[in-house]
Order: sequence, then structure tokens, then C-alpha cells
Amino acid sequence: MRDKKKLLSLMCFLLVAGLLGFVVIGSPDQSSRPVEVPFGKYAPKQPIDYSHKLHAGDLQIECQFCHTYARRSRSAGIPAVEQCMACHTMISPDKEPIAKIVKAYDEKEPIEWVKVHDIPDYVYFSHKRHVNAGFECQECHGPVEKMEVLYREAPMTMGWCVNCHQDNRDKGAQLDCWTCHK
Repeated sequence: MRDKKKLLSLMCFLLVAGLLGFVVIGSPDQSSRPVEVPFGKYAPKQPIDYSHKLHAGDLQIECQFCHTYARRSRSAGIPAVEQCMACHTMISPDKEPIAKIVKAYDEKEPIEWVKVHDIPDYVYFSHKRHVNAGFECQECHGPVEKMEVLYREAPMTMGWCVNCHQDNRDKGAQLDCWTCHK
């Protein structure tokens, strides 16, 4: 009976120690941990895991380094594989998920990213106009530099846009319907 108590005590100790170690150290496979996306926010599954938190946050890479068209075009543009490879030919090309980018580059295949921030085709929106007026990307896209998984922060509705235009008349925002509906 005494041996059974010792064995039970030892098993309980090992179980508690194992659970405590798991909590303190974390799971061995961090990629399987859920990413926090606020309830009700649109965050489509992307073909490759990409961390804006790492790139725009930790590494402090400017949004326009990758989204090169934002300052000179209507669209900010989704970076081409070649844009990713500008850095990743040297930085971790063998590690996942970067290896998927390298494979797409080698096979001359585009990465089919899913748009997160999209507006209807009948709405005219110019990134160039907003960037040149001094708006920060985060004003519409939220704290991208803190997002492990990109999600839509703002509702991107007509009412939301009109409120922003009303609040930013000093930056040249227009309230004329034809500004957005051409």
C-alpha cells in the first residue's frame, strides 16, 4: 500500500511539474498556438503565414517598403514574390514559411494572397491621395505593426469614410459625393 502511495505521489508530482514546465516554457511547436484576432474581425486564411508584427513591428520596416505603390498610385499593391526575395535570398531562405516564398520564386509562380482590405469597385479610393495628405497607414488599417495575422480593423463602410472626411477637412478631405463615387 505504501508503494502505491509513493507511486501515486510521484506521478502527481511529475504531472504538475510537466504542466508547470509547459506553461512557463510554452509548447514546443509555437506555430500551432492560436493567433489572437479580435472577435468579428475579417482575417482570411493566407496561402503563406506572414507576420506584419515581425516585419513592420519588430524589424520596423516601413509599410511603403513592401507596398511600394501606396505613395504614387491608387492601389497600395500587394508585394510581388520578387519584393520578398529582395531580403529573403539572404535571410532564412530555408526556413518555413519563407521556403514557400522561395519555391514560388523559383517556379515563377505568384503567391495568391487574399485581400483583407477591400472596397467595392464603384468606390474610388486613392492611396496616393491619402498618403500625400499625411495619413498614417494605421489610421485605416489599424495597428498593423502589432498584428501577427492581418485583420480588417476598420469597417470600410461609407459612413465610416464620411466621418473620417468630416474629421479631416483640414487635410483637404472633401465631402462631395463625386470624390469617391466617380
